[in-house]
Amino acid sequence: MNAPENAPDPNLARHAGTGATVRLTAAQALVRFLAAQRVSIDTDDGQTESVPLFGGVFAIFGHGNVAGIGEALYQHREVLPTYRAHNEQAMAHAAIAYAKAHFRRRMMAVTTSIGPGATNLVTAAALAHVNRLPVLLLPGDIFVSRAPDPVLQQVEDFHDGGVSANDTLKPVSRYFDRIVHPAQLLSALPRALRVLTDAALCGPVTLAMPQDVQAMAYDFPVDFFATRLVTFHSPAPSAAELDAALAALQRATNPMIVAGGGVLYSRGAAAALAALAERHGIPVAETQAGKSTLPWDHPLNVGAIGVTGSSAANALAHEADCVLAIGTRLQDFTTGSNTLFTQAEVVCVNANMFDGIKHRAVPVVADACAAIDALAACLGSWRASTAWTERARTRASQWRDTVTQRTHAEPVPGKLPYDADVIGAVQRSSARSAAEDIAVCAAGTLPAELHKLWRAARPGGYHVEYGYSCMGYEIAGGLGVKLARPQREVIVLVGDGSYLMMNSEIATSVMLGAKLIVVVLDNRGYGCINRLQQACGGAPFNNLLDDCLQGPLGAPAIDFAAHARSLGAHAEHVADVAGLEAALARARAADRTTVLVIDTDPARTTEDGGWWWEVAVPAVSEREAVRTARADYEAQLAARGTR
Repeated sequence: MNAPENAPDPNLARHAGTGATVRLTAAQALVRFLAAQRVSIDTDDGQTESVPLFGGVFAIFGHGNVAGIGEALYQHREVLPTYRAHNEQAMAHAAIAYAKAHFRRRMMAVTTSIGPGATNLVTAAALAHVNRLPVLLLPGDIFVSRAPDPVLQQVEDFHDGGVSANDTLKPVSRYFDRIVHPAQLLSALPRALRVLTDAALCGPVTLAMPQDVQAMAYDFPVDFFATRLVTFHSPAPSAAELDAALAALQRATNPMIVAGGGVLYSRGAAAALAALAERHGIPVAETQAGKSTLPWDHPLNVGAIGVTGSSAANALAHEADCVLAIGTRLQDFTTGSNTLFTQAEVVCVNANMFDGIKHRAVPVVADACAAIDALAACLGSWRASTAWTERARTRASQWRDTVTQRTHAEPVPGKLPYDADVIGAVQRSSARSAAEDIAVCAAGTLPAELHKLWRAARPGGYHVEYGYSCMGYEIAGGLGVKLARPQREVIVLVGDGSYLMMNSEIATSVMLGAKLIVVVLDNRGYGCINRLQQACGGAPFNNLLDDCLQGPLGAPAIDFAAHARSLGAHAEHVADVAGLEAALARARAADRTTVLVIDTDPARTTEDGGWWWEVAVPAVSEREAVRTARADYEAQLAARGTR
């Protein structure tokens, strides 16, 4: 039986169970299997539709994947699109962002050559692992036969002949397999698919594909490639854990909900959480991953939580007697280095047991929506105290007023604008379509400012990667979001430091017609870390360009607009916030990616809100400022009872 030119053959399902086989290379079988997977998703009009699980494959071809996987992708290009990128890490970021924008219901694969192409995936795999996001990594690998050993780009291990560069992906993969015979795909692919679609296991999967195995032929069962509607796996709450959580809630008078990314990823959980909060009078705070669970103006949405949180959310969190944390990893930025919820009993709902038992919590290992529904069914007439609910509503309203003040402030004569001014300009530019905009960001000062100040109107309108806080994610991530949500305006907010780290996917966005609006805030260096450095008593050093070791020509004068134009985008440098607003209107009307650059102040931040974050300060230093910072650090540890 010959392989069809454009797989999968719609007649294959009729042969299921007949014992029929089809002779394919391992690469052809891999691609055909991916193309056969379907998923049911919710549409914007409230309907459901069946679509491919894999939205495509990002590929940079080289030796080790061009002949095998490349040929297979060409055969299936009509049903499984192949996207060419300019950097392996960036294309993996784009694939991860695509999955996040689809709330983990759809995903992408990524294939690279061996050697540097494969190792460029390590940072992106770590990002997906930390953020519990699905991506299928398909790096090429060395010859299983070892006949031409060593091959170009091969990393030789002097103690283990079975090690290749791809082994660097093992610690950052939720499932790793090296396919050394085509028949292994029959077990490896279903396992990979389970990890990618299981709420408890979800994360990056790596299938290392040796180049000779990719080209090997094997008689695969025809029914292995039958079109399948994928089922997503999420645990239901156990009776014992549910009872313990209910008891903790019912003891409380001042409860609070912390909504994490797991609420957005669980089908129907955002609406269920809103109903739970409204019925029982519970205020809701949002993590970076959970922001946009509730509309920004919901009366019980008290804003961002933690180190980058609102004053309303943090004050309430520190007063609450029970914190119901749903779908969050409870990392240090959420918990204020474990000092924010010290007086509260914590109930942690999470599909992943590892996350559910953090912070000495009462765990409910379950899908977010299933757990919320179960709790709602048993809480009956129990409510938070009326005084607590009203205090939360008042503080939420006051915080919304603060956000308005910070994002609508008049320009300060003689001073550069700062992040809040830019955020306000972006949101004003979308007054008629704010609910449709998606803000994308990742690292530096901007995630803190956005967490506090961005007004997310609907789930998914806020897309900030802050689990790994990975500089360089922003533009590549914006591309992935745009591929996932082509009808919505995607606004990438990025600092000059992150832009310089990774910007090549601007060219990819132009090539694909995936229009982005990229706003570059140029503060001449790493402003966020420069402030942290000084807060720890350090001298300004090696962060802002002016404080770096320089040659005779001094620090470079970087024309970001000219650079973006060289990549095919529209671009302009604006003089002030008013100029930015006018430029944003032009960018929204443009036919391609537009990059807007504005000079900003590296020192100013929004001081409202926030919480203590533990950063270790040297115990010994010649600098008086460091010794003072160390004394303050030790005083904070003692006062907060963390040591």
